[in-house]
Amino acid sequence: MKIALVAAPYPLEEAPSPPLGLCYVAAACESTGADVTILDYIVRKYTPEKLARELDSFRPDVVGTSSVTMNFFAAADILRTAKRYNPALITMMGGPHVSFDVENTLRQYPEIDLIVIGEGEETLQELIPVIKDRNAWKDVKGIAFHEDDRIVFTGERELIQDLDTLPLPARHLLPMSRYQALGYPVSIITSRGCPNKCIFCQGRRMVGYKVRHRSHELVVDEIEDVLSYGWNRINVADDIFTANKKRVVSFCDELKKRNLSFTWSAFARVNTVDLEMLRCMREAGCDAVSFGIESGNVEMLKRIRKGITLDQARKAVQYCKEVGMLAHASFMVGLPGESHETMNDSRTFAEELDILYGYHMLAPLPGTTVRDEVEKYDLEILTNDWNLYDANRAIVRTSHLTPEEMNTFVDAYAETHRVKWREAEERYRNDNCTPEEYLTIEGFYKTQLIFHLLSEDVVEELDPIPLSNGDPVRELSARIAELATNIDRGVIDRSLAHLVTAGYLKHSDEAGAAHWYWTYNNRSDRSPVPYS
Repeated sequence: MKIALVAAPYPLEEAPSPPLGLCYVAAACESTGADVTILDYIVRKYTPEKLARELDSFRPDVVGTSSVTMNFFAAADILRTAKRYNPALITMMGGPHVSFDVENTLRQYPEIDLIVIGEGEETLQELIPVIKDRNAWKDVKGIAFHEDDRIVFTGERELIQDLDTLPLPARHLLPMSRYQALGYPVSIITSRGCPNKCIFCQGRRMVGYKVRHRSHELVVDEIEDVLSYGWNRINVADDIFTANKKRVVSFCDELKKRNLSFTWSAFARVNTVDLEMLRCMREAGCDAVSFGIESGNVEMLKRIRKGITLDQARKAVQYCKEVGMLAHASFMVGLPGESHETMNDSRTFAEELDILYGYHMLAPLPGTTVRDEVEKYDLEILTNDWNLYDANRAIVRTSHLTPEEMNTFVDAYAETHRVKWREAEERYRNDNCTPEEYLTIEGFYKTQLIFHLLSEDVVEELDPIPLSNGDPVRELSARIAELATNIDRGVIDRSLAHLVTAGYLKHSDEAGAAHWYWTYNNRSDRSPVPYS
């Protein structure tokens, strides 16, 4: 059995980590004895022609993918393309979006044979051995599929009670060096589940209300595995990492016991942290936490069932400052009943906290209370174009606000940062910026360059590069500069030097030319990357 899993295109500007959910799926498929590959189109350019070449090269029996709402169309279109290219393929899809939009997905995309609903690992371990026998699908709980002109749902599968039974995510199937080149952290989870009832959240229905934990020893084993690839920063992506103080302290003790050298961040709730917990996390290498505060208006917090108070947020932020930990707050615009007053309350409160903060627009995703029960709220959803569900533009209105007014509010906040950025850029160009400004601006330019290299397959398209001056790096830099005319040559030179020194980019020389390629990973370099 050969299974090709597709990491569907996702905006690099949204800071994607290596796709953790897909790696769990890949590991579950591998545990059945299947031969699995991941076709990653997040950090590589996607074209239908490339997909066809890679399917021809691997010759899978099954092609599967996962998506969130904002990249659902891209993921579904890839399965449609694969099915039309080879109708004998079995196509399947999972993830939070399709788990709560099963019937629409299957009816709009008949090329998708089946959907894996909710947590997929145990479902796949049962499904993969019988997937070629369509008559056996009905006996596998947790899937939906076409049968003639109707949709068959096989029944709900219970959540996985012992997360330690799951194989570790199959990160060895990813082109890890490309993600490392981006400089974003890699994500892990120590638990699944969230007991809270925020009306805009999709995750609690996906992974359950009861928090299920992994053993700390196994989690730290995974961290050691991640570090072996050369990563030095990790994000704990639990819905509520700080739910249980005793477990947090125990986890931190395990990290300190093993004397691991890395930094990490986590998502937290303001009503679950205290000074002792945060100090323990800081001593174990955690240097940043993100709080979803959502609104600075007391009535709005009650309306969205956030379950926190503004005083709890103040205390949590103060604790972070006391232990020397960076705190970041997220606020949401476009919540039910949003008005100029509630938006201004959020702005006032965010400024009072005196920390990094940002705004997201409400995206009423399938499976959320606010979407399922929208008639109960002062809210109108204006579109079902899933491409617009990126939380960057308003796609709702309330009785008090138009989407244009919501956008204007957030744009005004963004403009204050743009002004500061332009001023810092001017100092950077004049060589009189602060060291912190230099690192920030140079890092931004470097990231933009790497976005370009990855999303357009620039290195692959330039191969081979004739050697005229004997320096392959300078030759590559010169060719890239011809394409990326908006990026300073010095930035290109310095960025490429870093990528080569770090081992992310390598070359082989033959017949007077340099053949450049992205390495696969730094732990077991199977370069060049095993794609056609």
